[in-house]
Amino acid sequence: ASHRTDPEVRKQRAAPAMRAFFNITSAWDGSVREQIALLGHPPASTYHKYKSGQVGRLPYDMLIRISLVLGIYKALHILYPDAALADRWVKLPNGNPLFGGHPELDLMAGGMDGLFQVRRLLDGRRG
Repeated sequence: ASHRTDPEVRKQRAAPAMRAFFNITSAWDGSVREQIALLGHPPASTYHKYKSGQVGRLPYDMLIRISLVLGIYKALHILYPDAALADRWVKLPNGNPLFGGHPELDLMAGGMDGLFQVRRLLDGRRG
C-alpha cells in the first residue's frame, strides 16, 4: 500500500495537515460553511472537533482535499508576491470561463473536482 493510504502515516499527518488547513482558510476569510465544504462535508460535530485540535486519523479523501488546498495556497503565493492579494484571490470574481464570474472558492467548495480544476489552472499559469 502507498504510504499515503497507510493508517499510521495518515494519523501522523492529520493534526499538522488540519492546522495548516485552518490557517489557510482563515487567511482566505473562509466561512465555516466553506471550510466544511472544502473538507468534503464532515458532520458539524466532527468539524468542531477538528477545529478544536482533536484530530485522530483523517479519511484519505479528506487528506487529498487538504493537500489540494495547500497546493493552491502555495501556488497563489508564488504567482502573487503581494501576500494580501494572494489570499484575497480565492474570493474575487473571476472572468475565466471555468468560474463564470464567480470566485474560485465557489468552485473549490463544490467538490474535489473543483479543487483539482483550480489546482491545475494555477499549475498551468506557473508553467
